[in-house]
Amino acid sequence: MTQSRRMLVLRAVVEDYIRSQEPVGSTSLTKAHDLGVSSATVRNDMAALEDEGYLIQPHTSAGRIPTEKGYRYFVDRLATVMPLSPAQRSGIATFLSGSVSLQDTLQRAARLLSQITGQVAVVASPALSKATLRHVEIVPVGASVLLAVVITDTGRVAQHTLAVRPMPAADDLSRFCDVVNQQCSGLSFAAAVDRLHAITADPAWRAASSVGESLAAAFSTMADDERANEMYVAGASKLAHQRTPADLAPLFDALEEQVVIMRLMSTLSEEPGPDGVGVAIGSETHTPGLMHASVVTSGYGRTATADAETTGSNADEPGKTGDARTAVTDAANADSTGLAEPLAFVGSIGPTHMDYAATIAAVRAVARYLTASLAADGGPIGD
Repeated sequence: MTQSRRMLVLRAVVEDYIRSQEPVGSTSLTKAHDLGVSSATVRNDMAALEDEGYLIQPHTSAGRIPTEKGYRYFVDRLATVMPLSPAQRSGIATFLSGSVSLQDTLQRAARLLSQITGQVAVVASPALSKATLRHVEIVPVGASVLLAVVITDTGRVAQHTLAVRPMPAADDLSRFCDVVNQQCSGLSFAAAVDRLHAITADPAWRAASSVGESLAAAFSTMADDERANEMYVAGASKLAHQRTPADLAPLFDALEEQVVIMRLMSTLSEEPGPDGVGVAIGSETHTPGLMHASVVTSGYGRTATADAETTGSNADEPGKTGDARTAVTDAANADSTGLAEPLAFVGSIGPTHMDYAATIAAVRAVARYLTASLAADGGPIGD
């Protein structure tokens, strides 16, 4: 009983410190929480928690504040993550539904997450290696040069110039492009390379064999591209109001090291907790500039089943079924992210005394909206 009560005291200290950012004393704790024991007993519990490494006392006469170990215990035992309010969910859906491209969607998502949390928001675009082919268009741009415009299931658009000799006739090129789309759409780029080789091996496509070989080389390059094309960051200036000047320089240096942030957040998103969200606190980030910060991140991408993202409170409303914006809105209400495979990540970076429950809820909701957005016709949702 003593140990369980002691951990209730720890939870209360963390909650109060997150709210006030002031050391918490036993008297104030007893007044604010129904712990069922005296202030003296709470003081003894806090001393024991300090001995166990969950709390520290910054000054002799001051109260106590959580350590990394204290925050970790608190995060691991969050009973529930409060869902966003209906107004917040509607606001997110409306804000993201106005996107005109994948880039615009991700930029908006970063700005939105930063506004919700008051922290730095980071959103990565999906790597080409994790995408599948949605459509390819091939057009002549020179005597022996073609331009291949490749659209992926994530809404990415890539352009490749193809040097071909001899140049096939316009009709042959058009028919070849049609058959590539028929047979390769929905395949990973690695699988599309194999399929292209099989197509060009057919004598019926001898006239377009050079096109097939050049296009296969382009697809192979895309299949090997493990990098996220871009990382969108918003809200860095907000940290200036939460951190001391001594903390800011290493933190901004860390944000400049995009490869480090990418690796950290990718790892967290691929090994999430039960909410589908990963949390690294202070030294757990293994990043010098983030020793006094916490990182909360979640993957977004393909869903295990379409129903996981399109079933929600609006499903039975007339005129709502199948509506893209409704799918995005309902995504926030799902019990699980339902991801078959994370394609990229969305996350928040803030002080170790961040409001973890609120940040986890916001990151999880935005990740679900991005997943639903990508699922709607293979790209961002429009009006």
